[in-house]
Amino acid sequence: MKGYQAGIKKFTDSNSVVFGVSTDDLETNKKFAESLKLEFALLSDTSGDASKKFGIYNAERNMSNRTTFVIGKDGKIEHVEAGGGAIDIAGAASACSRIGK
Repeated sequence: MKGYQAGIKKFTDSNSVVFGVSTDDLETNKKFAESLKLEFALLSDTSGDASKKFGIYNAERNMSNRTTFVIGKDGKIEHVEAGGGAIDIAGAASACSRIGK
């Protein structure tokens, strides 16, 4: 999340919207966002339904696996990064720049 906040201009410059989704509840997400001074929303998926639909829910840990999705204006997934790669904003920023044109 820190990387996305630090590089937020790369996304806003390409008319992209950044938000995070977590299986944590609203209050936990709010405190986390405040602690990092995030300028983008963190959404709560406490039931895990969205995570399950995207195939990233880890039932054993009752949480989502770290994944970054870039979704185009047409609703199609344009770019995916999972695991440690999801922390690095380079791929997502490049995809947003590419599809934002």
